Amino acid sequence: MAPSGTDSGTSSARRSRSTSPDPLASTAGTALPYATRTALHLKGLVPSGVEDFKIQEQRALEQLNMKSTNMEKYMFLSWLRTTNLNLFYRLVLHNLKQIAPVIYTPTVGQACQEYSHIYPFLAPPNAVDGLYIPLTEVDNIAEIIENYRESIAEGDEPEITVITDGSRILGLGDLGMNGMGIPVGKLQLYVAAAGLNPDRCLPIVLDFGTNTERYLEDPLYLGLRQHRPADKEFYDAANKVIEALHAAFPSMFIQFEDFSTDHAFGLLDHWRRRTL
Repeated sequence: MAPSGTDSGTSSARRSRSTSPDPLASTAGTALPYATRTALHLKGLVPSGVEDFKIQEQRALEQLNMKSTNMEKYMFLSWLRTTNLNLFYRLVLHNLKQIAPVIYTPTVGQACQEYSHIYPFLAPPNAVDGLYIPLTEVDNIAEIIENYRESIAEGDEPEITVITDGSRILGLGDLGMNGMGIPVGKLQLYVAAAGLNPDRCLPIVLDFGTNTERYLEDPLYLGLRQHRPADKEFYDAANKVIEALHAAFPSMFIQFEDFSTDHAFGLLDHWRRRTL
């Protein structure tokens, strides 16, 4: 039974992470000034030391360098990005040469191959890190987009999306839903190199199945467990998704990434003069 005055253990946990309308304040962590901690009712709930962002970055880099493999570094950085976006990008921008090969090639290839095995450890439960659109839910695309809208702050509608169906990932073949690592990684580089707003970047994977048997037989695979559709069904479904995205976010730039060659050219031929 929940203690008196609380609705449940979940609501109690939510209360312990007071948030602020100011995004910077809500992710400042140990750099949060005393006055702000008082305003957010955090006094006595966090360590008393107040640091600057440089010290936070030094600690994060120390932890990163303690990881023995690039996959461990990839997972650490993913968790950091989904829990403290500001610190993550400070770390990336100040250490781009070291970190770029971890958040993208070559490490992202291995991360995609193992994505279903590491996914629960890349972010807190139910953290929204993009859209996973199964073939079986394409008819519900309006609901999926509305769910996404509810997960973002007002005014943070996406300006760019990178979309893949995971069918031809970095020369590694058909990785199915596991290909999500490519849109995520690509957009991280765009933010770091071009100054895009990370809150307005939308990674998407079209989970239309996979023809790779080892994923279909893998009990930990998180994607749709069926073979890929024939061309007509593929194009009908893909076009329905793109039409819905364009209707919802008419100014959003759409980039196709790592589709099979035939489908990539087919989508470009159909859409390049319409929305792209």
